[in-house]
Amino acid sequence: MKLLLTSGGVTNPSIHSALTQLLGKPIAECAALVVPTAQWGHPMCGPASVRGLVAAEPDWQNFSGLGWASLGVLELTALPTIGAERWVPWVREADVLLVDGGDATYLCHWMRESGLADLLPSLSDTVWVGVSAGSMVMTPRIGGSFVQWASAPDDRTLGVVDFSIFPHLNAFPTNTMADAELWAADIGGPAYAIDEQTAIQVADGSVEVVSEGQWKAFGF
Repeated sequence: MKLLLTSGGVTNPSIHSALTQLLGKPIAECAALVVPTAQWGHPMCGPASVRGLVAAEPDWQNFSGLGWASLGVLELTALPTIGAERWVPWVREADVLLVDGGDATYLCHWMRESGLADLLPSLSDTVWVGVSAGSMVMTPRIGGSFVQWASAPDDRTLGVVDFSIFPHLNAFPTNTMADAELWAADIGGPAYAIDEQTAIQVADGSVEVVSEGQWKAFGF
């Protein structure tokens, strides 16, 4: 897949340009599926925030509210009960998967349970746009401080990419650069700390940081 891994969505012209390049056509011509599943695993999220995402309310204007040609919902917890013959065509027909934040370990669990994780290698023309946990789930580990789902066995995630992500740099009191440095020391492998104005683009084996804000690489 082509990946655009963000902390806060498509928040500036540079990230917007990167997205349209990955899509290969204007956003207004693209069919999107939004994945709210990670929200259910995080104590700060719930019915109201999921509704806001799906309805593309103002807080999500940089994500589900970008002006897609169509916007559907792909709830991963439902997929195991309806059969792949129904949901796999929905995914294959989409130009982009918009995967929201919440808890990355919960999202990882349901990506595996639903079969979406197994489908990813065949989605060569699909763009994955992650916000926070929706980006972190593609990494090998997220760090124990980001695990909020009580049933998570550990902090491991899918490992589609070989680096980890510390999101929301300087957006919260516990997401300072000093916090990121401590987190990176625990992760012990390649990692990026990124703010709301930064994204990591992964395409054709190439990794590029797209930023109009602040970021830092660790362990490279």
